[in-house]
Amino acid sequence: MSESVVAAEADAIAGQVAGNNKIQFSKEVKQVIDKVLKTDEQDPMDAPDFNTVDYINQLFPNEQSLATIDETIQRMQCEVSLIDDNIRSVVRGQTNTGQDGQLALCEAQKVISSLFSHIIDVKTRAERTEEMVKEITRDIKQLDCAKRNLTSAITTLNHLHMLVGGIESLNELIERRSYGEILNPLQAITEVNQHFQQYSDIEEIKNLSQSVDKIQVTLAQQITEDFKDAFASKPSSQHRLGLNQLGDACKVLSVLDAKVKKELLKWFIAQQLEEYMHLFHENQDIAWLDKIDKRYAWLKRHLLDFEDKYGAVFPLDWEVSERITVEFCRQTRQQLSQIMAKRTNEIDVRLLLFAINKTQAFEQLLSKRFTGVTLGATPAEQTRVLTLPAKAEALLTNTVFHDQIGQCFKPHLDIYIRSIDRNLSELLEKFVEMSKEPYKFAEAKTTVYPSSGDLFVFYKKCMVQCNQLSNEQPMYDLALVFKKYLREYASKVLEGSTPKLVPSSTSSSIGKSVSLLTRDMQNLSTAAGQVFHNFLKEGDTQRFGRDDLVRICCVLTTGEYCLETVQQLEDKLKEKVTPAYVGKIDMSEEKDVFHRIISNCIQLLVQDLEAGCEASLQAMAKVQWQHISNVGDQSAFISNICSNFKQTVPTIRDTLSSSRKYFTQFCHRFVAAFIPKFINVLYRCKLTLSDGSNNVLGCEQLLLDTHSLKSALLELPSVGSSVNRKAPTSYTKVVVKDMTRAEMIIKVVMTPVQPPAHFTQQVLKLLPDITIAEYQKILDMKAVKRVDQLQLIDLFKHTASAAAVSGLMETPNSEEELPSASESPANATEDNENTVTSSTDSTTTTATTSTSTPKRAFIFSVGSFTGSADKNADGSSQTGIRKLESLLKKRFP
Repeated sequence: MSESVVAAEADAIAGQVAGNNKIQFSKEVKQVIDKVLKTDEQDPMDAPDFNTVDYINQLFPNEQSLATIDETIQRMQCEVSLIDDNIRSVVRGQTNTGQDGQLALCEAQKVISSLFSHIIDVKTRAERTEEMVKEITRDIKQLDCAKRNLTSAITTLNHLHMLVGGIESLNELIERRSYGEILNPLQAITEVNQHFQQYSDIEEIKNLSQSVDKIQVTLAQQITEDFKDAFASKPSSQHRLGLNQLGDACKVLSVLDAKVKKELLKWFIAQQLEEYMHLFHENQDIAWLDKIDKRYAWLKRHLLDFEDKYGAVFPLDWEVSERITVEFCRQTRQQLSQIMAKRTNEIDVRLLLFAINKTQAFEQLLSKRFTGVTLGATPAEQTRVLTLPAKAEALLTNTVFHDQIGQCFKPHLDIYIRSIDRNLSELLEKFVEMSKEPYKFAEAKTTVYPSSGDLFVFYKKCMVQCNQLSNEQPMYDLALVFKKYLREYASKVLEGSTPKLVPSSTSSSIGKSVSLLTRDMQNLSTAAGQVFHNFLKEGDTQRFGRDDLVRICCVLTTGEYCLETVQQLEDKLKEKVTPAYVGKIDMSEEKDVFHRIISNCIQLLVQDLEAGCEASLQAMAKVQWQHISNVGDQSAFISNICSNFKQTVPTIRDTLSSSRKYFTQFCHRFVAAFIPKFINVLYRCKLTLSDGSNNVLGCEQLLLDTHSLKSALLELPSVGSSVNRKAPTSYTKVVVKDMTRAEMIIKVVMTPVQPPAHFTQQVLKLLPDITIAEYQKILDMKAVKRVDQLQLIDLFKHTASAAAVSGLMETPNSEEELPSASESPANATEDNENTVTSSTDSTTTTATTSTSTPKRAFIFSVGSFTGSADKNADGSSQTGIRKLESLLKKRFP
């Protein structure tokens, strides 16, 4: 504890602050002091931030408390006296500390000296004891060494006796061919001989070792000759061995060098397959592929006969039956390769598949029968073959004998691929004939051509079959064939069955387009687009009938089905093929073809619906709007457009019920093409009287018709449907935005030109993204003279630029409500204005994918504003121009 206090005092001195002569203790020192000077209650005087004034105020909070001041002073004096006594006793107690420490040190030194003397004494005694133990055990060690040497000598003499006697007995047994009695002595002598290898420098031992080697060589030669003599058709000696003796000889060979066993098995297997090589020589008729099953039947019979006669001769671990089978597979593979190379022209796909199927069945049978240990199969594979359940045997695909024979057929699998190509060509011709017949949608109960399903079912069967044959180059070649006929199916079946509008004036043009389509399959999408363009753009406008619309929708849904299935086909091919070909399989071009077909079908439907509205738009342009004298119901051309919608759209919607996303795309495309066309016709309408004033009634009627058309377009996706389904939000935004623009154009026309400044501001409020060209068209609608148009255009440019610079044209969220037109017609028109106002707000804030009314920059030069720019002495006018240009770009992107 004293060391802790000393350390605390040292830290305290180091932390002293000279500025205010107060000792500042560190946190660690304070913790040590608190630990040493423990108190039950926290004394305020012990606090590091003790303040005497606060403490006194705490003791005497008011004047009444001063009555106890004498008692408080007396108590504090007592505490001070007590602390002084404690300090005095502590200081006096430390006076004798040095003497006590010196006495303790001397005592410790005496104890250490005594301990050292004891240690030296113990060490001396231990050394003497060790010497005594060594003296006692010296004789025991000598006796133990003598015992070991004697035992080794006796063992070596016994081994030598066994070696000498064993060599003599083995020579006698070899002469008598007593292989059953040879096995054990031979094993013992071989092990003893290994023991004497360390004494090979002794002449006698060396001679004995050579005698053992000579015996092994003699045995190997003799057993080999006995086997050849035993299995020869005419024995050359009278000592032909029986099967039991041959079995003993095999056991003897297992002890000898492995090369002897290998050579014997090589000769024996060749002798067993000699008959097979003669029977199925390439010159024999039975050697051809049509009789390949007879090869396998011969091996089955031969293995059964061999195991019955000689199964007991060879040890089980020799796997002689499996070795015969492996050699049979090798010889068969070589023979078939040579024969097929010479007679390639005679191979057809049926013969090839027959041979492959028979071979695969035979290889699976061998895999069930043998473990594959001679083929280098892993222990796990051997165990799997031996313990495979009966139900799982049929699912065994990757067998241990896989392609042992079938490898020879792979170079000829191009015959199979060519056959698939021919079959697909015939199948496609059948599909083309089917596509020419009227498609009965109601009976089929599906909008997808059945031929597409048949095509992919055929693809699946071919892929499964090819995977059984090979999943390498043939599988990749098959994928190329699939790609080829997918393109042809798209061209000949889907494109060929698409209804065509053929006016007499365009027959030659269509013929050229069709020839272009068939000549360049790689550019199918471009050619198809040109064909469709020629169908609808050249000659007189024609309409599709209901059956034609259904057929187009069927082509679209079939293209969608093919698109989805092609992706699945590509994934499956990549899964089946080997990794080396995965990166080469790519069907993106074929998917693009079906994408283009779907897009072109949608475009055909859009153009047909547009064509039905063309006459109504022409009628709209011919109406004398300046002579309209009253505002009634919607005009006849709007009724005709709605009638066209009700006649055409339900057929398309019902047929595309399974492809809702493409019906939505059809609606998007139609409004994106129709509304700009309607606005262009709107610009051609004349609403001004002969005296130059606007015909308010004509404007109101046109505004009412525009509102009716907007309502019809909003209801377009569900027109004629018993189920009132809400249109997609993106579609609604496009219609509201673009049709609101048309209504704003009419409102601008209704606004008087005088005064020009007010007219220009109204234009910028109602049509904030208007271009100079559109502004000029509005002036033409109001029949403004050319001279006045130039002045109004110049005013428009200056007003727009000033609004951009000063920020007068705020965002739609902060815009004031548009003033209602005093000329507004009935309640329907007033409701229309409310819709228009809110739609205008959404027009400037909501981005849309429609291309009907894109925002365009004003077509005028920034230089026209330089005349009014303030030119400062430091030439800052150019900076002002640049700022103005950046503001204009932000305001009019």
